Amino acid sequence: MWNQIYNPLNNAALSTIAAAIPVVSLLIMIASGRVKAHIAAVIAVIITNLITIFIFTMPAGMSIRASVLGIVTGFFPIGWIVLNVIFLYQVTVSTGRFELLKRAIGGVTEDRRLQLLLVAFSFGAFFEGASGFGTPVAITGAVLIGLGFSPLAASGLSLIANTAPVAYGALGTPIQGLASVTGLDPYILGAMVGRQLPFFSLIVPFWVVWAFAGWRGMRDVWPAILVTGVSFAVPQFVISNFINPWIVDIGASLISMGALILFLKVWQPKQLWLSPELRGHDESAAQMEKATPLDKTPLTQSELWSALLPWIIVCIVMLIWGNGAFKTWANSIFTWNYAVPDLHQMINKMPPVAAKPTAEGAVFSFTYLSFTGTGMLIAAIISGVLMGVGPGRLLVEYGRTIRLCAISLITISAMLAIGTLTRLSGVDATLGLAFAATGVLYPFFGTLLGWLGVALTGSDTASNILFGNLQRITSEQIGLSPVLMAAANSSGGVMGKMIDAQSIVVASTATRWYGHEGTILRFVFWHSIVLACLVGVLVTLQAYVWPFTALVLK
Repeated sequence: MWNQIYNPLNNAALSTIAAAIPVVSLLIMIASGRVKAHIAAVIAVIITNLITIFIFTMPAGMSIRASVLGIVTGFFPIGWIVLNVIFLYQVTVSTGRFELLKRAIGGVTEDRRLQLLLVAFSFGAFFEGASGFGTPVAITGAVLIGLGFSPLAASGLSLIANTAPVAYGALGTPIQGLASVTGLDPYILGAMVGRQLPFFSLIVPFWVVWAFAGWRGMRDVWPAILVTGVSFAVPQFVISNFINPWIVDIGASLISMGALILFLKVWQPKQLWLSPELRGHDESAAQMEKATPLDKTPLTQSELWSALLPWIIVCIVMLIWGNGAFKTWANSIFTWNYAVPDLHQMINKMPPVAAKPTAEGAVFSFTYLSFTGTGMLIAAIISGVLMGVGPGRLLVEYGRTIRLCAISLITISAMLAIGTLTRLSGVDATLGLAFAATGVLYPFFGTLLGWLGVALTGSDTASNILFGNLQRITSEQIGLSPVLMAAANSSGGVMGKMIDAQSIVVASTATRWYGHEGTILRFVFWHSIVLACLVGVLVTLQAYVWPFTALVLK
């Protein structure tokens, strides 16, 4: 057995700096634009191993095994989702259905700002709720690039929009993960998150349009933005507090899409915004793909159903694949759990991160049938067959998709290697303890701890599992509500989703903007920090200031 050490240098500041080296190195290399993302990720894996072995004293064999486990986990399930989402996109493009989809969305509105609300926010929230794990950014990024948005706009704005729904993603998986490590009721945790994130479900649609079109561009469409935000935020609160945390995103997104589409039948902006580029960004030197003019011919009823057919199939399949009963059935048929030798339950998580020494699991669960990516592959095949695509052509398109995604899949796997290794070595916990030592300011910094967890791991679920118990222990020690701070970990974490390297690679792959991950990171970075700080301010108010304290559940 090896016990995690959280202060290996016997100096909290120096140990924290050492723990930060892997992720800081990765972000600097990507943001510089001088190192390709997959090279930066591989270098960062090497740096992380050196830190864990020589500073945190993790046995070399364990460190290497943890890295390999992360690499495999990176492909299954994350890379598997991306690969099959892009496959579906390639099939719809090759059959001409994607052109019909563009015309269908253009029939609702030609205004780019309103298309962003409909696709990036509302449509993306549905896929976050149904499957999560990179699916919404992959799909909305591909749709926006197909609609003619510039690559930076399509990728960056998809990342910003995919924030407020994340805490309830994949049918409430982050909430369930948080409940599992804290011992708190998932219904109460979901309700508390539902008293935090609706404020940001109102803000984010305004934020996305402002980031795209500037203040004046946002002001001109504020009624539509308000309808989008309110029709998502109110159901998000009601469903999370009075029904359950599992269907929050599904219900809120469907209501939001319906409300916006109905509203746009009676209201349109006085002046249409047709530019596909981000305001204030010169993307001519960034290999911007010029969009072909959108065909404005109205779709027939048959063409409309033909355009929507693949996405209706995806929605149905994702709802089935996200259902707990289906997962249980699928896993009973096909499950292969591989406990990594000399790693599984050979590492103890220690106090104060855990209440008592707790063995860490290191199991690769190959539940092929229940993987979200498998559902996406089945949806793509069904769609292809119904669109008249033969088996041979499907195989050709799949081979083309593999070639398109190869570098991105390597990058994603390397990112997960870093996240897995930092978790099993206790490096993440060292960073978390630094946040936990902030005393009366803990509500603010504890929220940022959730942000850090998602930025490191790429998953709100992983961040909740990593830091959820630490949040409960620390809040009880300083007299705060453990429900408040556990929920804050999840709510703060959603703002880290846009800067985690894994999501950025998914976005660059979906928009076919390979090699520009640094540009995307630089664009979204400050949006992420400012929004995370705003969540921290709200949680601080809920901890200390009436009437916000009345929102806190015990």
